[in-house]
Amino acid sequence: MRINTSRFGRIDVDTSDVLSFPSGLPGLEDCREWALLADASNDALGWLQSTTRGDIALAVVSPRRFVPDYQVRIPRSELTPLAISDIRQAQVVVVVGQNGTGLTLNLKAPIVINLEARTGRQVVASGELPMQYELSTSRPPLKKSA
Repeated sequence: MRINTSRFGRIDVDTSDVLSFPSGLPGLEDCREWALLADASNDALGWLQSTTRGDIALAVVSPRRFVPDYQVRIPRSELTPLAISDIRQAQVVVVVGQNGTGLTLNLKAPIVINLEARTGRQVVASGELPMQYELSTSRPPLKKSA
């Protein structure tokens, strides 16, 4: 499948790699087929590219890479459409956003992907999780170990 995108130009995606989002994504309900692409210059970053609208691509990351203690609790009813029988079938990513001061992660509404069935769904997690978790631009100071 060939996709003309505004961000990446013309790309070829194997149809077996296409992810189906039967309900679309909130605000993008008409976009039901997506390709998960690696970023060429940043191995922490991925792109969820719509296969039907070349102008739509969402930056996504694995939340645990930036928030090591991130735990998501999702009501089983939210996961039922994905037919996940084993947690190892699931891949969780979060959308990267930008506010006036920097980059943010939407920890409240992760995207869960059933890797075997190639289906996905954005869900609302239980608990007090921020929709705009700000990524720190400074690195923590090094600890002296010797």
